Amino acid sequence: MSKARFRQAALALPGAIEGAHHGHADFRVGKRVFASLGYPDDEWGMVKLTPEQQVLLVDTEPEMFRPVPGAWGRNGSTNVRLVKIDQITLRSALRMAWRNVAPKSLLASLDKR
Repeated sequence: MSKARFRQAALALPGAIEGAHHGHADFRVGKRVFASLGYPDDEWGMVKLTPEQQVLLVDTEPEMFRPVPGAWGRNGSTNVRLVKIDQITLRSALRMAWRNVAPKSLLASLDKR
């Protein structure tokens, strides 16, 4: 998985925009970050999951996912190993992360469709 494909998949989600924080590209919906690229280095991305979602993905696909070290990881921030992840698994993880932070009004409008 290239950084360009990660970026493309993140930006394909409704209302997603690219920004930056701490010197890394991030992806936001409604001002809240749901994913980022380049942390801790260029081989990794990050998705903002719940702790329960994180356990599921790390236990199921340990070569693709690992908790971010420290408190952020304990709260669900999960590293994604770009060279190991496939497009389908990445899209699923990004959708989970996006749903975790998307504004309720955006979620409601999508659920009506």
